[in-house]
Amino acid sequence: MDWGTDLWDQYDIIDKHTQSGLELVEKYVKFVKERTEIEQNYAKQLRNLTKKYNPKRGCKEEQECRFSNHQSFLDILNEMNDYAGQRELIAENMMMNICIELTKYLQELKMERKTHLSEAKKSQQSLESTYKQLDSSKKRFEREWREADKAAQYAEKTDQDINATKADVEKAKQQANMRTHIAEECKNDYAAQLQKYNKEQSQFYFSDMPLIFNKLQDMDERRVRKLAQGYVLFSDTERHVMPIIGKCLEGVTKAGTNVNERNDSIALIEQYKSGFERPGDLDFEDYSQGINRASSDSSLGTLGTPKGPLELLGKNRSKPFWLFSKKSKRHTPERIIVMPTVTEDFGHLPPEQRRKRLQQKLDDIGKELQKEVDQSEALEKMKDVYEKNPQMGDPASLSPQINQTAQNMERLRLELSKYESWLTEAGRRGDSMLRRDTLPEDALSYRSHSNNNEPYSPDGTHSEEGTPDSSQAIYAEFDDDFEEEEELVAPIGQCTAMYNFPGASEGTITMQEGEVLSVVEEDKGDGWTRVRRANGNEGYIPTSYVSISLSK
Repeated sequence: MDWGTDLWDQYDIIDKHTQSGLELVEKYVKFVKERTEIEQNYAKQLRNLTKKYNPKRGCKEEQECRFSNHQSFLDILNEMNDYAGQRELIAENMMMNICIELTKYLQELKMERKTHLSEAKKSQQSLESTYKQLDSSKKRFEREWREADKAAQYAEKTDQDINATKADVEKAKQQANMRTHIAEECKNDYAAQLQKYNKEQSQFYFSDMPLIFNKLQDMDERRVRKLAQGYVLFSDTERHVMPIIGKCLEGVTKAGTNVNERNDSIALIEQYKSGFERPGDLDFEDYSQGINRASSDSSLGTLGTPKGPLELLGKNRSKPFWLFSKKSKRHTPERIIVMPTVTEDFGHLPPEQRRKRLQQKLDDIGKELQKEVDQSEALEKMKDVYEKNPQMGDPASLSPQINQTAQNMERLRLELSKYESWLTEAGRRGDSMLRRDTLPEDALSYRSHSNNNEPYSPDGTHSEEGTPDSSQAIYAEFDDDFEEEEELVAPIGQCTAMYNFPGASEGTITMQEGEVLSVVEEDKGDGWTRVRRANGNEGYIPTSYVSISLSK
């Protein structure tokens, strides 16, 4: 079934139906646009909400993020921010895949429909023009036939009239013959026009219009199919991001399960434990015996180890002592609250907190010192390579960096010694204050070197010779560290030499072009890679000289 056959006489219905279909596409596009605006506004409000409740940098809430319930709330805010991003993605995909595509397709359909209707109108006008010609020839034939009939009747009447002359009879007959001839020509013209019109009419109703109607049918079906795809995309667009949205919601659930009330309590203790002893009992002052209050006060003030800071109580000694007093609601202009001065040795903090801050500072200095040690070793190795192979670079160009690194190490060693003494004063011995996992043996050796002002070797013995330069000390320690790590480490990959390398300096290894070596340690940013031969010999080679393939 098709429109051209079954709806051949329903031109107006087809016109209205196709127009209604295009209007539906426009309506759906507007609907999706409004949906995208809702999604964008929703995402914007979510982002503003998360931004509002995110702690500002340096504020009190940010310091409390070490507690699991605070951190979980931040995780929820981050997940909601990601969730807002997915809503924005939904809006963007709907706009691109539905609104823009359907709008473009709608314009094409409008142009196509206009073309088909224009063709139908032209065919209709052509048929109407032919019909007008037919009607005109028909009327002319009718008029001329009547005139010929009148002329024939007049000629017959004249012929029967006895008073008419022969000339009048001949003239009347000639006039009748002429009219009859004209009428015959009009008849033939009318017959030709009728045949032409019937042919065009048949062409119009059985060929032209069915073809146009079928084209409009195909256009409308394609419109319906495209619109159906838009309907499917409306759900698929959101379904595609549902796994990510699900992960966001799973993250929120995980944030809730990560809350550990016991750990939060322990973290609060670790953060705010002061180390103070609890205040002792207050002494009874028997005023009935005439005890001198001033002497009592002075005697309490001279105690070497007071049970509590009673001297802070003033007139309210009868009241319990609170280490951190409550803020007074009343404002007394005479009372000036002096905040403790922040000092470098953290002396303003309670004993326990002071020890923790000093320990943390020592750990940070140890890490910085180790970085400087590693950088110094790398520079010394590079300098030695440059001296052995001048074509690779100028050794003198590394002197400023080596000197700067030496100054940094000296500064860090002094700071390390200073904070050690403060930590010892705070109640912990200096020889046990540094953890081995945060302050490597190299850093400790440098610290001892600086404290004793004598040459120091990693094995703990002092050198009897004069103080060597910093490059020699660093290089010697590098060799000792390398010897201490003689235990074979499993290779992490292989490398192929692209160039020859002499390996003349200590700690390096010779290498021939095309030789395959096992990679033991990756390049740490200093330009050197540690490798091993099949016979067990290990050493460093320039990373740029080899092609490395690490094991997965």
